[in-house]
Amino acid sequence: MTLRTQNRLLEYLKPRAGGAVVSDVRMGVGYTAVRLEGGHAGLAWTPPSDASSCTHFPHAGTLTGRSAVEVLEFLAHETSCLARAVGLATANALLDVLPHPPVSREEIVSFLHLEPADRVAMVGYFAPVIARIRALGCRLDVIELNPHHAAGTLSPEQGREALADCTVAILTGTSIINGTCDELLACLGSPRAAVLLGPSSPLCAEVFSGTKITHVAGSRVRDADAVLRVVSEGGGTLLMKKYLDFETVSVTGTGCCTDRHGLSPQRQERE
Repeated sequence: MTLRTQNRLLEYLKPRAGGAVVSDVRMGVGYTAVRLEGGHAGLAWTPPSDASSCTHFPHAGTLTGRSAVEVLEFLAHETSCLARAVGLATANALLDVLPHPPVSREEIVSFLHLEPADRVAMVGYFAPVIARIRALGCRLDVIELNPHHAAGTLSPEQGREALADCTVAILTGTSIINGTCDELLACLGSPRAAVLLGPSSPLCAEVFSGTKITHVAGSRVRDADAVLRVVSEGGGTLLMKKYLDFETVSVTGTGCCTDRHGLSPQRQERE
């Protein structure tokens, strides 16, 4: 496993974090949320735990009051996906503190201007996006690990050819958490667009500069109290979306989204 993307995000944020301090951490069954002193918060998908006991995260009870940089370091944990989720939620909270780049909030499918000749490779089961793409008549290959969505999807091994040959790639932001992001990027051929999509995705164009990612479509927490409450009670995107702003930044060019190249995960149900 390589953690190049995680380390690039660390290198970008550590010198910009200042004296930020973590004031609250919630590790729900669907999402993890981190809030900083000052109120800024960030989200990341919570991966399944493989703990052999009732303690799923050994650092539980020690995170509140730590410096944000210290908690951010979990992003590059070599073995624990749960640690990377905490680190990524912290990264997204810190990105909300920094000046926000110009963004777009247009729909992903509208932006992509898909035609029947296109071949789309999607990593992660974004149900509403899948329905809209299939309605356009282009080829769609969905690569998914979740057994609940296994019917009609490809395994990662089967999906390598789809990633290599696609004209458009949609990659889940959870790949940063499960450690597959760099591998997925290495599998891509030369798509005209490659989008990192989902509430976990860090809205930071600089981190993906020089990669095959062209756009990052993620979320910002608008109402931290409400989001932390939903996370604590086991909720996911559908229940949180009214408390979030879904935004997209462009990686290519200046890092700004143009009207034509904007997209948003506003209607997704899960990552």
